Amino acid sequence: MTPIGQWLDIDWVLAITLGWIAVGVAGLFALRRLTLVARWLFPAGGLLGLALFGVALHAVLARPETALLALGLPGLPFHLRLDALAAYFLMIVGAAGAGISVFAAGYFRQGEGTPPGLMCFEYHLFLASMAGVLLADDAYAFMVMWETMALSSFFLVTANHRIPEVRSAGYLYIVMAHLGAIALLLCFGVLQANTGVYTFANMRAQQLTPFWASIGFVLALLGFGAKAGMLPLHVWLPEAHPAAPSPVSALMSGVMLNCAVYGLLRVAFDLLGQRLWWWGAVLLAVGLATALFGVVFASVQSDMKRLLAYSSVENMGLILAGIGLTLIFAAFGMQPMAALSLTATLVHVASHACFKSLLFLGTGSVLHATSERSLGKLGGLLRSMPWVGWLTLLGVLASAGLPPLSGFVSEWLLLQSFLFTPGLPLPVLTMLIPVVAAIIALVAALAGYTMVKFYGVIFLGQPREEKLAHAEDAGPWERAGMVWLALGCVAIGLAPTAFIRLVDPVTRALVGSGLAVTSGSWLLAPNGTAQASYGPVLFLLGIVGSFALAWLLVRRLYHGRVRLARPWACGFPWGTARMQDTAEGFGQPIRQIFEPFFVMRRELPSPFDAAPRYQVTIGDHFWGWIYVPVTKAAQAVARWFALMQQGRIAVYLLYSFVTLVATLLAVMR
Repeated sequence: MTPIGQWLDIDWVLAITLGWIAVGVAGLFALRRLTLVARWLFPAGGLLGLALFGVALHAVLARPETALLALGLPGLPFHLRLDALAAYFLMIVGAAGAGISVFAAGYFRQGEGTPPGLMCFEYHLFLASMAGVLLADDAYAFMVMWETMALSSFFLVTANHRIPEVRSAGYLYIVMAHLGAIALLLCFGVLQANTGVYTFANMRAQQLTPFWASIGFVLALLGFGAKAGMLPLHVWLPEAHPAAPSPVSALMSGVMLNCAVYGLLRVAFDLLGQRLWWWGAVLLAVGLATALFGVVFASVQSDMKRLLAYSSVENMGLILAGIGLTLIFAAFGMQPMAALSLTATLVHVASHACFKSLLFLGTGSVLHATSERSLGKLGGLLRSMPWVGWLTLLGVLASAGLPPLSGFVSEWLLLQSFLFTPGLPLPVLTMLIPVVAAIIALVAALAGYTMVKFYGVIFLGQPREEKLAHAEDAGPWERAGMVWLALGCVAIGLAPTAFIRLVDPVTRALVGSGLAVTSGSWLLAPNGTAQASYGPVLFLLGIVGSFALAWLLVRRLYHGRVRLARPWACGFPWGTARMQDTAEGFGQPIRQIFEPFFVMRRELPSPFDAAPRYQVTIGDHFWGWIYVPVTKAAQAVARWFALMQQGRIAVYLLYSFVTLVATLLAVMR
C-alpha cells in the first residue's frame, strides 16, 4: 500500500468498499433506530457510491492496477485487479448505488419485516460484494464475493419474510443463484487447465483446445446467464422483484444483473484466449429469444413490478445479443464492427442501470402512497404525485428507446451494427443479420408499447380508487434519488459522444479497437455521415422549437383562451373511471397475437355468483417444460431416501455394518 498522499485508484476503491461494510456494521448497532439508519447511514452509503463513481471514472482512463490481500485461507490470498472493464462497471455500481441509497433514506419504514438496522447491513454488504466481484482477479476471490452477493440479496428479497409468497420467491432465487454458481466453479476449473493455479493471470496464459474452450464458454454462459435472467433461467426475476422492497429491486435489476454481464465479458474476451464464431451465434440466438420473450410477457402483465421484471429480461436479452454479435465480428477479425456492437452493448448497460433503477424507485413511491401494486387499481396519479410522475416519465421514455434520452442511443447504435455490416465470410450469417435486425426493431416497438401501458394506466386518466386522489407525493430524499438517476438518462442521451469516450478504453482492451466518432463532439456518426448520424442536441432543439411554435400560434391565433373539457370519448359526456382502458384490455391484442407464448387459463364466471367476473391468468411454458418435472423428480428421490429414515437405532447400526462389510470387501479385492 502506498502512502496516504499517493494512493492508487484501487486503494480508494478498496477503502470505499470497506466503508460500505462499516456503514452496514453500524446499522447492526442501531438495529431498530429508524431515524439514525435512514437519515445518516443510507445517505452515507450514497456518498460512498458517489465517491466510487468519481474514482472509477478516473480509473477507466488509467492503466490497470493490481493488489494482493492476505485474506481468506492460508496460501489463498485475494488477487485484485482494476482495469478499464472493471472500472467501467464500478462506475455504474457507484452511480446507481448513490441514487438508490439516497432514495432508500426516505423509503424504508418500521414494521416492514426486517429491522431497519439489519436491512442497512444487508444492503451495504450487497453493494460491497458487487464491488468485490468486479475487483476479483482469481477464482477464489470471485466466488467468495459472488456468493456473498447472492446471500445478501437473498435476505434483502425476503425482507418481508412473514409472507409465504415472499419466502417462496426467495427460495427460488437462491436455488437459481447456486445452480449458476456451480456452473461458474466448473468453468473456472476448465479455464485453469489442470494447473492448480486459479488466478485469472494463469487462466489468460493457458492455450485451451477449441473443445475445452467451448466447454468453458458454455459453462460461463449458464452460470452468468442464470444471474442475468437468460432464457430459460429467467424464472426467478418475475418472482423475486415483486417480493423485494423497491430499492432492492432497483439495485438487483439495475446493478446486480450488470455484474453477470461483466462476468460474461471477462470470460469471453479476457480469460479465454480464442473466440469462435459459433459462440457468438449461440449467444445472439439466446439473446434475441430472451429479449422477445421478456417484452411479450411484460406487455401483458397487470402487476407493475412484474412488468418491470420482465422488462429487465428483455433488456438483458438485448445486451446478450450485442455481446453475441461482438463475438462474431471479433472471430472474423472485424475489429471496427466489433467495437461498434460492443460500444452499443456497454452504453445499454449504463442506460439500463439508470432508467430501470428509476422505474423501480417510481413504483416504490407509488406502492407506498397507494398500497397498490396492481395496475387495475391505479390511475390518475400524475395530479397527486407530480414529482414521481414526471421523473418516472423520463425513465419510461428512456426505456422505450425514444430520443433524446439514453435508451435511444444504445438501441440506435446496436441497430447500426446490424444494418451497416460488411459482408461476413459465412453467407448464412450475412443472410440472417437483417432478420435479426428486424427482430430487434420488433422488440423495441413492443417495449415502447409496454411503457405506454405502464405509464398511462398508472399516472394518466382518472383514479380508479377513491383513495388515489389523496396519495402523497415522494419525500425530499426520494425525489433527490430519482432526480440523480433521471439526470443519468438525460446526460447519456444528450452527450453520447462524450460518454463513448469512456467506453473506448474498454472496447480497445477487449477487441483491440474503439468506436471512431467522425463528426465532432456533437454529432454521433459511427459509420460516417454518409450512412447515418444522430445529433441529440439538434433533436432536442427541434422538440423545444416545435412546442414553442405551437404555443406562440395558440397565443396569436386563439388569443390565449383556454377551454377545459373532458377528454374526447366519442361524444359520450358521462365518462367514469371504470370506462377507461385497463391494463388487461391494453395488453389484449398482444395476448392474442402471441398466444402460443403463454399458458392461458380462462376462468368463466358462474351465473350464480354475486359479482360475476371473467379472468385470464397468464402462465409460463418453461415452468411446465423444465421446472415442474425437475421438482417432481427431486421430490421422488427425496421420498426414496426418506424410506431410509426409520427412526430406529437398530436400523442405523445395520446400515453402518453393511457399509463396513462392503468397504472391507472392496479393500480385500
